Amino acid sequence: MKNEKFKELLMDWRRYLHENPETAFEEVNTARFVSEKLKEMGYEVETGVGKTGVVASLTVGDGKEIIGIRADMDAINMEEKTNFSYISKIQGKMHACGHDGHTATLLGAAKLISERKNFNGTVRLIFQPAEEPGKGAQAMIDDGFFERFPIDEIYGLHNMPSIPEGRIHTRSGGIMASEDNFVIKIKGKGSHASSPHLGVDPLVIASQIILVLQTIVSRNIDPLKQAVISCTELHTDGVHNAIPSNVVILGDTRSFATEIQEQIETRMRSVCESICEMNGAGCEFEYTHEFAPTINWEEPVKLAAKAARNIVGDEKVDDNCQPWMASEDFGKFLQHVPGCFLFLGSAKSEKVDENIPLHNSLYDYNDNVLEIGAEFFAELIRLRLPKKD
Repeated sequence: MKNEKFKELLMDWRRYLHENPETAFEEVNTARFVSEKLKEMGYEVETGVGKTGVVASLTVGDGKEIIGIRADMDAINMEEKTNFSYISKIQGKMHACGHDGHTATLLGAAKLISERKNFNGTVRLIFQPAEEPGKGAQAMIDDGFFERFPIDEIYGLHNMPSIPEGRIHTRSGGIMASEDNFVIKIKGKGSHASSPHLGVDPLVIASQIILVLQTIVSRNIDPLKQAVISCTELHTDGVHNAIPSNVVILGDTRSFATEIQEQIETRMRSVCESICEMNGAGCEFEYTHEFAPTINWEEPVKLAAKAARNIVGDEKVDDNCQPWMASEDFGKFLQHVPGCFLFLGSAKSEKVDENIPLHNSLYDYNDNVLEIGAEFFAELIRLRLPKKD
């Protein structure tokens, strides 16, 4: 499978993208770069889908089925602290999640697919903007993606520096969690720190709320189902010698099912409002749905696992892996059509704790897995859209 010239090409593409990161809905140069490469390969290309998304199509034969493969393109608002020759040229922006690698991988798959033409049907390549804030998939959908570019199934992957290099993991059902955000505003009555009896202390009330929220998962959610509630920020309008009047708690929750999301929201609202009422304080509770859970479909998982085994071998494929509580807006696509999301192991060291994690200012994509990802997608298309005998 190894082709040094092909690998070098993918590395060149990936490192160019790494040097020129663009964040959500600003991927103008990235989209231009991708579009030019795809047109050179013979794809029909549509730009500006969901603001800065790119969709490319290639039909071979008379097959009616259409298979989509998606990569995300956006970077993160983070200052890169590596010393690579291809370090980000854009201050305060870097590819700290590997979307440069995902984009280069799909471009590599596009090249293999267009050269081999060993399928019968239509391949639809989806280069999505704004995955990091969870807005890009929905933006493409709102822009008529499924009406303008119908697909029967969709596939995607994410590199994972916590998984050994070259392994491919997936599973049926929930593989990545939803993300819901919450804001809890507590309105008390400020007073001098020496006279707490003259006020209504929102910090004490916030402390009660934070502690009780932790019992929702342990005492209200089915223990066989996963959920996480995290309070991540606490803001007050007080000073060191004054009890504040207002406290704001922010955070997020994670789960894999709509009914769990609803249960968490209902229970959290009840806890917050009841504790505030009990203490004579006002309460405003806001709860928003940011990322849908990524729920894989059974048959696409079987096909993807078979394609993976053909590329990396049985021993490097896990088709019943552990889910990850992080979120991915690929889940929005899976609410409309069947599909499968996978993890591609990208660990540079055999010792897991020595690998730089995603969303770290020292992170860099492992170029050794670019060709593996490209070959996997090409093989998936060959299997899913077989040529006529």
